[in-house]
Amino acid sequence: MLYENFEPGVIAPTRSDSPVIWFAFQAGQLMMFDDGQGASVPQVVEFSELNVDYGSTYFLGLYYGQPVYAVHIPDDVTLPEPFFLKDLRGLMMEFDETVFLIAGRALQIVQWDVDHQFCSRCGTETVFHGTDRAKECPSCSYTQYPRISPCVIGLITRGPEVLLARSASFPVGMFSTLAGFVEPGETLEQAFAREVREEVGVSIKNIDYKSSQPWPFPHSLMVGFQAEFAGGDIQVDGVEIQEADWFLIDQLPLVPPTGSIARHLIDQYADQYADQLRR
Repeated sequence: MLYENFEPGVIAPTRSDSPVIWFAFQAGQLMMFDDGQGASVPQVVEFSELNVDYGSTYFLGLYYGQPVYAVHIPDDVTLPEPFFLKDLRGLMMEFDETVFLIAGRALQIVQWDVDHQFCSRCGTETVFHGTDRAKECPSCSYTQYPRISPCVIGLITRGPEVLLARSASFPVGMFSTLAGFVEPGETLEQAFAREVREEVGVSIKNIDYKSSQPWPFPHSLMVGFQAEFAGGDIQVDGVEIQEADWFLIDQLPLVPPTGSIARHLIDQYADQYADQLRR
């Protein structure tokens, strides 16, 4: 899960007459329009050309050499035709992986700015840092960077089986890997073992890091692991997890879509186990 052909940046280049890409968000949803070939984000020289009232803009970097900006649209603005809003989660399967990652970066930066208009230490209105992605307090000099919350997620294996669970918020019939936020003072491995124990009551061993994924809902960094079952009987907590069970890797229930780190971990183990059988 890597950015391809994207160069992140903070300081915007000198504007030219060439169109730039605009990821505009209102109340957490992405502004799009249908160009006859599917939903797309605007590409114009200046956002003001779209006749949409907007707040702050934020330079994100260059995608194939083309400047990319995030835009905040206030909640009370009514979008004119042909623009409409779409939830970013629903675009995971429609966007190229890099485009989805850039859109997620845009959403996190927009929301971070909205949530940090004032200093959390003294209450003074903040200003943008001159060179970093940060907000500064002109009164007490406190600097606030975008919030990133580390979250562990992992697949538990038992030979040909994997342990999957579902929460009440999942679509009907969907199961996924276990996940949870890291607490102060924990290593990532300790956090994953704790989450597994709390949510389904089993213990794990041989915890191996696999990959990570930015997850902008609202500001997580998903750190992915694979671990082996060590012991215990499944006992769901009944709060975060409603149901959990072991599934054969070649007879899985409905699982998260391609593009999510949960699906990546599942597919990776399916390939790994198939390779073992072929040897």
